[in-house]
Amino acid sequence: MALPRPAGRSVVAAVALALAITGGAVVVGGEGGPDRPPPSSAAVAPGALRGADLDRGIEALQSHLRDQPRDFGSWSSLGTAYVEQARTRGDPSRYREAERALDRSLELRPRNDAGLAGRAALAAARHDFAGALRHAEAALEVNPYSEGALATRIDALVELGRYGAAARAADEADARRPGVPVFTRYAYVRELQGDVAGARRALSQAVGFGSGSGSGGGDVAYVATALGQLAWRQGEYGEALKQCGRALRADASYLPALECRARAWAGQGRTGQAIRTLRDVVARAPLPGPLVALGELYEARGERGDGAKAREQYALVSAWVSLARANGVNADLDAAIALTDHGTPEERKAALRAARAEWGRRHTVHTADALAWALHMAGRSKEALPYARRATATGFREASFMHHRGVIEGAAGDAGAARRWKSAAVDLNPGFSPLVRDAS
Repeated sequence: MALPRPAGRSVVAAVALALAITGGAVVVGGEGGPDRPPPSSAAVAPGALRGADLDRGIEALQSHLRDQPRDFGSWSSLGTAYVEQARTRGDPSRYREAERALDRSLELRPRNDAGLAGRAALAAARHDFAGALRHAEAALEVNPYSEGALATRIDALVELGRYGAAARAADEADARRPGVPVFTRYAYVRELQGDVAGARRALSQAVGFGSGSGSGGGDVAYVATALGQLAWRQGEYGEALKQCGRALRADASYLPALECRARAWAGQGRTGQAIRTLRDVVARAPLPGPLVALGELYEARGERGDGAKAREQYALVSAWVSLARANGVNADLDAAIALTDHGTPEERKAALRAARAEWGRRHTVHTADALAWALHMAGRSKEALPYARRATATGFREASFMHHRGVIEGAAGDAGAARRWKSAAVDLNPGFSPLVRDAS
């Protein structure tokens, strides 16, 4: 059940990395001795590489491979599962295990599409989008219907700034393999263009598709969380909590849903609940986004010892960036976003360098905003202004981008524009940051 195409020439953007490289079915094949293959292991359902099912799926694949070590399909599935585990648990060391598993799959069966699609997913997770595109296209040469490769190709094209090609890739993916990955990408397209209602309709269709896909709770949790995140960005905290509750009923361990719930609670002023939930999230997945959110909540609360607790979260961001880079991840955008506001003076200088480097690789609204803010914080607001304007040019309703533009417009000398953009940010999502609560 494909969605109608967006009218006109759409800019197709990948779902944020929290939604990337998931939702695809991974088919596990097998190869035995020289005369005949062993029985194939079961297909891994679309939702089986997420949430509570992920660890069980990995254990099952490891057990199967001890009995059938030449099953190239299971090696590719294991590699892809390790990618998902690294991404969702904040453990970049898993990427090396993923690489070894995928290399083994392709050693056993060169140019098998699942192995190539897994390599594409791994490259995307490491933010090597040129490599992701190359591997995805290689997988599609072998199997034009590979859902994982179709999805990763869209993500890679978007992150490389090739929006026209990404739009065509999304149309092609919808024609070949309509399903949750394609529907969520169309939803994000519409949100980027300011069409929040259209994004909701697309995600609602994706929830229905996921519910009937036989994948268990994985797809429902994934898409309901996307709906919750969309609502949070619009300042609709009650709706966000409703959708996060739906996601957690489908998969009680789904960390993005817990993080979304915490942000919605923070938006409602329920700071204690938000802090407790985010502590749980970062204990299991110490990723930059929730670490910064927790640190800012401590800062905003301001109780005894909260300043030290906030600094601890920001220090963990720096540790994660170092670990990610040691495991082949390009963490420049993560570093620029987190450390521009919360790093040491030396880390802020490094954040500006990282933002410049990332802009050299990919021109998205997120990299434009990161570079604009890093330049402003370095005292170069006039140089920052074109990037801030570019970050807000598509109609994407992101309050932090609006606030950054307002601050930069003011620093560059336009007090009227500063008031308008800062007011727009707070009017849209008053809880976008616990440290910014008004338009002054």
